[in-house]
Amino acid sequence: MRFSHLSTTPDAAPRLAAVVADGALFLDEVMPDAPRDLQDLIERGEGALEQVRSIVDETVATGRPLAPVAELRHASAVLRPPQVIAIGANYAAHASELKLRSEKAATVFSLWPNSLAGHGGTTSWPEDLTTQVDYEAELGVIIGRPARNVSARDALDYVWGYTVVNDITARDLQFSEAQWSRCKSFDGFTPNGPVVVTADEVADPQDLWLTTNVDGTILQDASTADMVRSVAQIIEFLSHSATIQPGTLISTGSPGGAGYSRTPPVFLRDKSTVTVSIGGIGYLTTYCRVT
Repeated sequence: MRFSHLSTTPDAAPRLAAVVADGALFLDEVMPDAPRDLQDLIERGEGALEQVRSIVDETVATGRPLAPVAELRHASAVLRPPQVIAIGANYAAHASELKLRSEKAATVFSLWPNSLAGHGGTTSWPEDLTTQVDYEAELGVIIGRPARNVSARDALDYVWGYTVVNDITARDLQFSEAQWSRCKSFDGFTPNGPVVVTADEVADPQDLWLTTNVDGTILQDASTADMVRSVAQIIEFLSHSATIQPGTLISTGSPGGAGYSRTPPVFLRDKSTVTVSIGGIGYLTTYCRVT
């Protein structure tokens, strides 16, 4: 199944919807006790997902009209996650181009919740704070149940779903500070979506293709097979030191092709449009404004 947080007008609160082809079915219109958002659905457990799946299938079978997704507004595909964890230097090509080492242990940092943003939104930043804003296509992994001391062999059983993430980064801040969270956590710097796809729709998270298109030019084009540490290995590593809570979003790193490393560098500008895509999941578009 596919889920989005959608609203009908700019001022309306986002509501959880099942996305079926090009249409959306708002769960609060067909369920008396509908989950208020994806986090609520995940926390209700596996049985809740099966209940939603059954209700959606039955409703669609009756021929009920669906709201055209193209006429709706996307919020962040994940709302209220208990944690947003990012993995750095997880593709050898990206680590090399940024002159970073792929350490024996994964590079882990947090992204602040204010950075979450939805498909089709506008992300802005002040020119007096950063002039080197970069894109990073990443596979997002959403955890479905508490994961503690999980082995790589069993790790994918803890995955609830997957989404597309653009880990937008202020490179000038990144390389002038001893930590990476601030440079990646401006308001709107973690667009994600447009949907969360449940884990059963992704046969192998290491067999997905990522691309980044900036103003009509493809600048990243790679496979998740190129990860230094697989999704399963990342979950194993993180869960050995702390319990990963249900609803946690893990952004698993970006492949080569970042704008910072290009000659000349390619940074996001005022009125840039960046679209990150992952095969089988979707296309995530962000519009840029410099203030």
